[in-house]
Amino acid sequence: MGYAVKEIFYSLQGEGRNVGRPAVFCRFAGCNLWSGRDRDRATAACNFCDTDFVGVDGEGGGRFSDTPALARAIVKMWGGEGGGKRFVVLTGGEPLLQVGDELVSTLHERGFEIAVETNGSLAAPGGIDWITVSPKGATKLAQISGDELKLVFPQAEVDPEAFEHLAFDHFFLQPLDGPEAEANTVAAIDYCLRHPRWRLSLQTHKFVGIR
Repeated sequence: MGYAVKEIFYSLQGEGRNVGRPAVFCRFAGCNLWSGRDRDRATAACNFCDTDFVGVDGEGGGRFSDTPALARAIVKMWGGEGGGKRFVVLTGGEPLLQVGDELVSTLHERGFEIAVETNGSLAAPGGIDWITVSPKGATKLAQISGDELKLVFPQAEVDPEAFEHLAFDHFFLQPLDGPEAEANTVAAIDYCLRHPRWRLSLQTHKFVGIR
């Protein structure tokens, strides 16, 4: 199987339960909820994405002919020395358009713990070590269990309570970035204080100036 990858880089996880953890980020090109082009944003199922996932021209990105080739590129980017398990975050765009059993098993063979960040509209293959689902708008979820549900907040006509029955270990609200970021952060804090099942997730990589 071939893969289209926007970029592969080594950094710290900036969001959610694994915040601060060193990881290789493999950002797959393409998404099923938005083309990634501004002309389509207004009518997209997800119209607030702040990530460039179009094309394969980013750092470490490209078209990989098969799974071993992509795994080699991910291994090459790992910068850790000494102790600590290798960690890779498969993200996008929507990674589950491309990630399957073969890639999961190959990365495990290379010694990686595997996380995936998905919009939840597609079911994840088995064997992934950490599943983060970030619902977008009214899109129906196919992946209804995992390790963390991370809801960008607020979203029009999206009530966090609608997700609380799902089988996730952690529930995070992440303030919607953009012109109203300050007000959205205040709203997310207030919601978490009133609904203690939810925790606040901040995009700390943006604060400290890393990717």
